[in-house]
Amino acid sequence: MLAQLFGKKKIPLIGLDISSTSCKLLELGKVGSRYRVEAYAVEPLPPDAVVERDIKDTAAVGEAIRRVLARAGTSCKHAAVAVAGSAVITRNIQVDKDLSEDEIESQIQIEADQYIPYPLEEVALDFSVLGESEKAPDKLEVLVAASRSENVDTRVEALEIAGLKARVVDVESFAMERAFQLISGQMPNRGEDRVIAVVDMGASMTSLSVMRNFKTIYTREQVFGGTQLTEEIQRRYGLSYEEAGMAKKQGGLPDDYETEVLQPFKESIIQQISRSLQFFYAASQYGEIDHIVLAGGCAAIEGLDELVQERLGTSTSLANPFADMSIASRVNAQQLASDAPSLMISCGLALRSFD
Repeated sequence: MLAQLFGKKKIPLIGLDISSTSCKLLELGKVGSRYRVEAYAVEPLPPDAVVERDIKDTAAVGEAIRRVLARAGTSCKHAAVAVAGSAVITRNIQVDKDLSEDEIESQIQIEADQYIPYPLEEVALDFSVLGESEKAPDKLEVLVAASRSENVDTRVEALEIAGLKARVVDVESFAMERAFQLISGQMPNRGEDRVIAVVDMGASMTSLSVMRNFKTIYTREQVFGGTQLTEEIQRRYGLSYEEAGMAKKQGGLPDDYETEVLQPFKESIIQQISRSLQFFYAASQYGEIDHIVLAGGCAAIEGLDELVQERLGTSTSLANPFADMSIASRVNAQQLASDAPSLMISCGLALRSFD
């Protein structure tokens, strides 16, 4: 049987984004046709429990998940989690239209060694039928995703420690694409042919997802994130790493922080975005993008969106997937709004409840 990288449907799920520094939990419900935020919480992870999205200390992550569940107050026992796009190989293949799902599965297992460079016994493999092939009407387009089994197993094990069952192990870029549908209407110059860059800046990784017609046409990940700012605060002001992280969020740093530390970090962000876009232009038919969306923890840096817009000459906004949602009374709406840009992946995962 193939591993459930995509998961089955119609089971209430919480979206759980396990990043390098925190676990972000989100539970969505629906009232009529409108989504509602039922529960949400963020719990920090111990240092080095997760390194560049790779779980190194499963027990510590499991305990953090247990704490974030208690903090959110959710009774949901099933979750959707994700592995980083860089840890997943995806291929679109074509199969005969008259094949059953079991026959598609058998064909993929037989042919998998053609496009997966790992021994198949070390791989978690799944597929999703996308629909009729545009190039060949008698064929189906099938998306195949494969990841080393350990990437899936560590997440499943961490959830089990916290008393959760992993119903879906998704891919971060797919979750981002799903959440993007919620924010697409917030941007200027609406139109399906727009090319939108979503820049997700986390603690240690920054990913670029370029969307067109609500589909991802390009992704790129690089090692860069808010940890570099924390480490510079730590070095310059003689603080512990924990103190530096707290000061970064709560303020109270010396007067030269803005000019000597924060402004150079903002410039580094702009350089990273510009470089990622140049890679996209070089690898595609496009020479420009229509809009930039900033997501992730770094997106909340005050004035960053205006600075990116000014320097890159492209309209820029902050991601807020909750703008059109109602919010349950137990959820801290002000804190949710503050954390919204960093909750895109957990939101995309929580949306799997409604597939």
